[in-house]
Amino acid sequence: MPQTPTSDLPNSAATAFDASGLHGVTRLPQWGVIRAKGEEAAKFLHGQLTQDFALLGMSEARLAAFCSAKGRMQASFIGFRRDPEDILLLCHQDVLAATLKRLSMFVMRSKLKMSDASAAFAVWGLAGQSAPGAEQLPTPPWSKAETPQGASLVRLYPSEGVARALWIAPVAEDGTSPKPQGPDLPAPLWDWLDVRSGIAAISQPVVEAYVPQMLNYESVGGVNFKKGCYPGQEVVARSQFRGTLKRRAFLLHSSQPLSVGQEIFHDSDAEQPCGTVASAAPHPVSGWDAVASLQVSATTQGVLLAAGEALTLLPLPYPLLDDI
Repeated sequence: MPQTPTSDLPNSAATAFDASGLHGVTRLPQWGVIRAKGEEAAKFLHGQLTQDFALLGMSEARLAAFCSAKGRMQASFIGFRRDPEDILLLCHQDVLAATLKRLSMFVMRSKLKMSDASAAFAVWGLAGQSAPGAEQLPTPPWSKAETPQGASLVRLYPSEGVARALWIAPVAEDGTSPKPQGPDLPAPLWDWLDVRSGIAAISQPVVEAYVPQMLNYESVGGVNFKKGCYPGQEVVARSQFRGTLKRRAFLLHSSQPLSVGQEIFHDSDAEQPCGTVASAAPHPVSGWDAVASLQVSATTQGVLLAAGEALTLLPLPYPLLDDI
């Protein structure tokens, strides 16, 4: 039985919510901050991550992955410069300590210092009209600007037609920091918009579960195939250049809760999973949405299942990269 396409479900919870009017700000405590400071910070990160940090400009940010020697993602970052020798890397708090420890192992005599700067910066999510200074940002995702309030503003991929950005502000000694203006946006709504953007960040349950292409990172600015070596680079490049990728990230809707790391099955094989959930959030009306990395062959026919419940495939909000 083929899966029912979303277009045939006009009254379902997967399509009934109009997000275009969403706007507001929400604190994002799930994001931690790693700081790389020193004259060789960019050079060092360039040799460790999947994106080009050597040419990172002050008006740009980078989506990037930190991989094992086998090309498996140990962490993912949104990175940008605060000044020419000060680079911040945003990642999930639950992978920060292990990632910082591993990155620090490779610093050796490089002229930089790596540290956990999570307490020194407050991270906010801005959606819709609630982005002071957003008019400074070019339309493309991963643009970056400094605001008059002293915060860094990074444009994210939009979601459901809603513009989004991250606001990263320094915390003063008295614990205060510039707060973006705007109404409060409930955290679950931000999480849902994040999922519907189709871009999943690495958190603890899926550490080393994917090479970057399994989360479509090559299609959303997370991999640069023209830069030099980094851990796992040969595996990542081979995955891209040798034949069709067998796993990709897809958007899914479920009537039941989904969790990161949860296995997904195909109705033709109840024993062997065909994918895992990479990020998930409750839908504003009913059910749950998720980004899942799946075997491409499992999405062409039959039914996908999670905990015995049928899943609905949703269209990705961005095109996949055909060539590089």
